[in-house]
Amino acid sequence: MHSQAPERNLGLDLVRVTEAAALASARWLGRGDRNAGDKAAVDAMRLSFNAVDIDGVVVIGEGEKDEAPMLFNGEAIGTGRGPRMDVAVDPVEGTRLLAYGRPNAISVVAMAPRGTLYNPGPAFYMQKLAVPREARAVVDLDAPTADNLKNIARALGKDVDDLVVFVLEKPRHEGLIREIREAGARIQLHTDGDVAGALMAVLPDTTVDVMMGTGGTPEGVLAAAAIKVVGGEMLGRLDPQSERERRALLDAGYDLQRVLTVDDLVASEDVFFVATGITGGDFLGGVHFTGTGAVTHSLVMRGKTGTVRKIEAHHSFDRLMQISSIDYD
Repeated sequence: MHSQAPERNLGLDLVRVTEAAALASARWLGRGDRNAGDKAAVDAMRLSFNAVDIDGVVVIGEGEKDEAPMLFNGEAIGTGRGPRMDVAVDPVEGTRLLAYGRPNAISVVAMAPRGTLYNPGPAFYMQKLAVPREARAVVDLDAPTADNLKNIARALGKDVDDLVVFVLEKPRHEGLIREIREAGARIQLHTDGDVAGALMAVLPDTTVDVMMGTGGTPEGVLAAAAIKVVGGEMLGRLDPQSERERRALLDAGYDLQRVLTVDDLVASEDVFFVATGITGGDFLGGVHFTGTGAVTHSLVMRGKTGTVRKIEAHHSFDRLMQISSIDYD
């Protein structure tokens, strides 16, 4: 008989999954082949899930948008002997970052009880606004950019020109970038990696205060799992980038005007989020090969307890040794 709620920290099982994906894909750092690095991560992740005691189903897979290798939606994962869980995966978030040796490529898994993760269906893109706990009550997706930045700065005890905004460097953001600059805030432009961007916006000890702009809808659900644990907020609205996507959403009954909150995207407090750095970056170190093994850096988050754990692990041929684990309340 299946239990309905996990009682132990399954995040510590999931971190072995993201570590395996990161270790496999890191061999493709800077080699210019997006699909090869992604496939290595997918294969390692799928194999590692075979040892996790969950009755899991992939509700957000990866690869469908860009025809990369995938852990497909509806795929059963885990041993089948544990709690019934929805699983969202991105074996390599930032395949271009990995292929060209750029920072902030990560391997990511989020998990929550069955039926509690938002199903993006045919939605590939979502407008997002992610902020830390202190600013969660002062943002409005329909407010002018300058007003949101002014309110965020006040909530964080800063001036607007102290703020750093994470924005994906895409043609669709030309207007947004202009508005941020006119408001006086600073900008970090990134080619890819909006899960990492959302994490940087809500976690302490990063250089980012807020994330704005349109990115992937599946990545939005993944990020929402982490944001829920730390008490931040992400407002989102489906933002189709083609007439075909817009029509598919309307035909499937999605409301394109609805503003989604973190609680809409993740409807359970019993959520887990795990990420392991692949290329290294602002908040997670990358895979470092030592000659006799490798070192990985991971983030493990559990919603029920609000625990955020950073783990540095040494890997060798026949064993894994965890040498550093730090909890943040």
